[in-house]
Amino acid sequence: MLDGLGSPSYVNGSEVEATARLRPWIAQVQAVSYHTTDPSPYLKLLMSNLLATTSTAAAQRPLFLGVDVGGTSVKIGLVDDRGRTLGLTKIPTFAERSPDDAVRRISAACLEFLQSLSLAMTDVAAIGLGTPGTMDIPRGMILEPPNIPGWRNYPIRDRLSDALGLPVAFANDATAAAFGEWWIGTGHQHHSIVLLTLGTGVGGGIIVGDMSIDGENSCGSECGHIIIDFHEDARLCGCGQRGHLEAYGSATAVVKRTNEILAAGGTGLLAERAAAGHSITPLLIAEAADAGDPLALDIVLETARYLGIGITSLMHTIDPSAVILGGAMNFGGPDHPLGRKFLERIRQEVRARAFPVLARRTTIEFASLGGDAGYIGAAGIARTFYRKQT
Repeated sequence: MLDGLGSPSYVNGSEVEATARLRPWIAQVQAVSYHTTDPSPYLKLLMSNLLATTSTAAAQRPLFLGVDVGGTSVKIGLVDDRGRTLGLTKIPTFAERSPDDAVRRISAACLEFLQSLSLAMTDVAAIGLGTPGTMDIPRGMILEPPNIPGWRNYPIRDRLSDALGLPVAFANDATAAAFGEWWIGTGHQHHSIVLLTLGTGVGGGIIVGDMSIDGENSCGSECGHIIIDFHEDARLCGCGQRGHLEAYGSATAVVKRTNEILAAGGTGLLAERAAAGHSITPLLIAEAADAGDPLALDIVLETARYLGIGITSLMHTIDPSAVILGGAMNFGGPDHPLGRKFLERIRQEVRARAFPVLARRTTIEFASLGGDAGYIGAAGIARTFYRKQT
């Protein structure tokens, strides 16, 4: 279990007992195919060429499982003591089902996954678990996840620990991603980082040393909900409050602002695409901007400006060594001219608003682990707990 703000606790058990309990669920896992455009089996071992990977024989022990729970899928990765991925698998979340069902399937998938690597649960030192939404980290409770409404007030950490007989360290999914970037990603040379994940919302994680800033009420890194507009008619955030960074800098906000501009008579390539029946998405906006549409480019750069304002407040409050931008909405990232324009506009806004010393010394850069940051960071948080206990 978690004591105070950051010490995980657990319930002991035995792998033999866990395997016996979960055998029917392992059979179900083996029998089902994961529905994607990839025809691979449900528990296909996935190795990313973009990640530091290693074989089980070359892995540096101890080993850690990282579990990253999302609204549609759950990623499970095995990571060694140096942060290298030994293997990765993915199962559907089935958010409409009960959380007990999810724990049984996650547990069964973990056991079958390890067996596919010729390993057993006894080869794993600890498990890290990242979940979305509000939570009570000291009690190991997931409270009100917006994308998984049926999982309210559920003791997910202890249930998973009971099922697998190993200690489980529990974290917010964005915090887990931040830890992954701090451990082996863009932030690996920095003592402290803030990660913003730009997607449907704006997630956040704050890492100082090897400690995540969870806060007294497990809301310590809700960076997307800092206020950047105090006016009474400020944009409405998905949480129901006005003026939050998420209401201006998320993919949802970008699409909403774009549709408003087009409805008011905006013209250009983006307007033509919309008139032809294309749905407005950040990707469509990026494609139009890349093709030279001034309206689309203005939207991208305006989004960067909003993010720069929010990042400045975070820098003045936390004074991190680096601010890292992750998530799906990166407009091509560092390898694309539009992504570089987007990032430079953020830096420009920070230079105009931040204390000069912070503007000079704080690194602002894109994340490098992509969708793998969550399970890697969850494993890293488990590793930190394990090292402190041994």
